[in-house]
Amino acid sequence: MGPSGTGKTHVALALGLAACQKGFSVAFTTAAALVHELMEARDERRLRALQKHLNTVKLLIVDELGYVPFTAVGSELLFEVFSQRYERGATLVTSNLPFDEWTSVFGSERLTGALLDRLTHHVHILEMNGESYRLATAKKAQRRNRDLPDAPAIDKGGADTTN
Repeated sequence: MGPSGTGKTHVALALGLAACQKGFSVAFTTAAALVHELMEARDERRLRALQKHLNTVKLLIVDELGYVPFTAVGSELLFEVFSQRYERGATLVTSNLPFDEWTSVFGSERLTGALLDRLTHHVHILEMNGESYRLATAKKAQRRNRDLPDAPAIDKGGADTTN
């Protein structure tokens, strides 16, 4: 958990890679993409097959939960995935929101409470704090560019005109 740019996805990918290197099956998706895929599968009458696949994965990484709110149907479908995986498979979730704000994503206090009850039962929470890595990198590049000497002026003939 933590603000944007603090390394949540980076850590999630590193853990996923480590799991792959140990021979475990891993699936990575964003929360929004997973909900979209679940809704599409439901509409195409292949939801059970997708759920079965998601249940066979040893580590399911769901990135960016909290950036996009879900419809009631989307929330219920995602809850079902987490519920089916409860105590059967590892699930890693990254979020920019603290738990008390997850209701804004799922739209239902009851559903959010039940989801958090399952997700937090056997959990390790990593709180990522600090400034956004991307923002810090951009600021550093801006300072570096500001400190560079001005480039020599070139006339149309290609001659250096700084002297």
